[in-house]
Amino acid sequence: MTTTAIVGLGSMGYGMAQSLLRAGMRTHGYDISAERTAQFQAEGGAEGALGDVAGTLDALVVVVLNAAQTEDVLFGANGVVPGLRPGAIVLSCATVPPAFAREMEARCATSGVLYLDAPISGGAAKAASGQLSIMASGTPTAFAAARPVLDAMAETVFELGDAAGAGSAMKAVNQLLAGVHIATMAEALTFGMTQGVTPAAFVEVISKCAGTSWMLENRAPHIVDGDYAPRSSVNIWPKDLGIVLDIARDAGFEAPITDTALAQFKAAAEMGLGGVDDAAVAKVYAKQAGLKLPGE
Repeated sequence: MTTTAIVGLGSMGYGMAQSLLRAGMRTHGYDISAERTAQFQAEGGAEGALGDVAGTLDALVVVVLNAAQTEDVLFGANGVVPGLRPGAIVLSCATVPPAFAREMEARCATSGVLYLDAPISGGAAKAASGQLSIMASGTPTAFAAARPVLDAMAETVFELGDAAGAGSAMKAVNQLLAGVHIATMAEALTFGMTQGVTPAAFVEVISKCAGTSWMLENRAPHIVDGDYAPRSSVNIWPKDLGIVLDIARDAGFEAPITDTALAQFKAAAEMGLGGVDDAAVAKVYAKQAGLKLPGE
């Protein structure tokens, strides 16, 4: 039996952990929220502190917020890498700069631990159904060690190179588009309202026309329903688009559309919306235009 652990039982990580359980793996789940950890154990997750079980793990999946949290899990004061057995695999799923992924791969290698740069895409629903897309890069040995876990969590695994960094680079490209698409959806929906187009009509028509996007079809219904429960929060985007712009600056590349989208998410956070669904960026436009969105 493959023994795994997931650190980070948020909207994505919890579904990923459930997918590993369904695949018959002994799976430990850990989160900063003790309630979240207890809930997973009640659903079949294995018990035991991470430090105590580290040596039994075949794979460690890290689904935290950012690079700093990833590094803390792996190499912080209670870092798990020194406790992993040689040949165990770390799958790092957060959005991080490519240079950081390369650094983590090298540091894991000094302990004989394999590392797969494995950022994820697909949202909470696909995480729960084991149908994620994973943009992965790492050595052939890392891919082989990670294969059972990848098969349980993902519908599509893109093998993008034989060293860490390429997966994170592709995730940055994806996040540029995803963040811009959410902000643009919000702009188009509220612009339509100024012309008498209701949010419901916007979704019905535009989702069947050339202007649609996956983000439009997924997020605009949240606005129609007035439902901003956080599937993916506003606070994700200042981080992820900030990473995109940092990478762009290092490459001498200007990304003005990304910069504009980032400003809208920052404005939403400043309005106190950081913890709610990222579709709430529409409230920035609505406030500026004096519009009332559904549910207000």
